[in-house]
This record gives sequence, C-alpha cells and structure tokens, in this order.
Amino acid sequence: MAANQVRIIGGRHRGRRLVFVPVHGLRPTPDRVRETLFNWLRHDIHGARCLDLFAGSGALGLEALSRGAAYLYAIERNRAAARRLRDNLGLLHETAADVVQDDALRQLKTPPAVPFDIAFVDPPFDADLLASVCGLLEDRGWLHDGALIYVEQDAVRPWPELPPTWQVLREGRAGQSAQRLLRRSNPG
Repeated sequence: MAANQVRIIGGRHRGRRLVFVPVHGLRPTPDRVRETLFNWLRHDIHGARCLDLFAGSGALGLEALSRGAAYLYAIERNRAAARRLRDNLGLLHETAADVVQDDALRQLKTPPAVPFDIAFVDPPFDADLLASVCGLLEDRGWLHDGALIYVEQDAVRPWPELPPTWQVLREGRAGQSAQRLLRRSNPG
C-alpha cells in the first residue's frame, strides 16, 4: 500500500483506500489489529454510537461506519488531519458523522448530549494520556452503562490504572502496540 494511505478492511466500504495527512505521532492502527478489534466487536458494532478520540487517519471510526455503526463522533487536534477525515467521510458518502478539530482532553471535560456505546482511545504513544482520558470518559458521562472501550498504547509500557467500573474483556499485542477491549459496568 502507498504511504499515507489506510484501507477499509470490512463492511460496505471494504477495500477502499483513503489518503491521510502525515502528522507527527500519527500511526494508523494496522489492518491486522483492526481485523482483530472488529472481530471482537462484531456483535456490538451495528447501530452503535461511536466516539473516536485522537482520530488521526480515521481508520477506526471509518471502519466502524463501514461495518454498520449508526454514528461517529471523531475528535482530532490537528487541523489538516481533521479536514482530511471530513473529506474522506465525504468520499464515502458517510453523513452520520461529526469531526471536531479540538484537543480531546478539552472536549471530554464537558459531558456529551448523548453517551456513546463504543469508544476508541488511541492517544499518541509518547503523550502519556491514557489514564486521564479514561478517567474523563468515566467521570463526565461519555459512556453508556455496558459501553465498550478499546484502548491502545505502547507495548513496552505497563497499563495505567483504569476506572474500577471497567472490566477487561480481551487483550492483544501486535508490533509496538498493546490493545485492550473493556466493558463499562454500572457504577451504581
């Protein structure tokens, strides 16, 4: 595949190649990892409201829409990357999505109008943001009870402490990344 391209690997847009903006720290989730993730989510993705933090290339959110997610809310700090993600949504004729160009931590401080069913949390590996982002997701009402949360980090790092209401369902490692799929249980 050419540099700065991501391929949709399943669903109605399967095989589509989309260009993304090369930004420092942006590393699209590889095909193999996305295939595993969406196998994990296969019974939950259809009709889901998805949140893609640190959206970057949009690989996770676009894959979710391709596989039947009802809505995508993507947050990306880099202006050019956010613009390209909007362009790619247009190329795919996907209208059930919003891309916000902003800092994810700033966005997460304000509760959403409607909580999400699935969240993709894949911050830049060198930013050390995973614990604080997950804390805000939990504390500010971003997730439904029973929501699924996908987290990815550098495989050499130990996992940070995550909210006690989150249960690990699946774990994986591939290359330099470690992944977890978690489920949020009712805190009450």
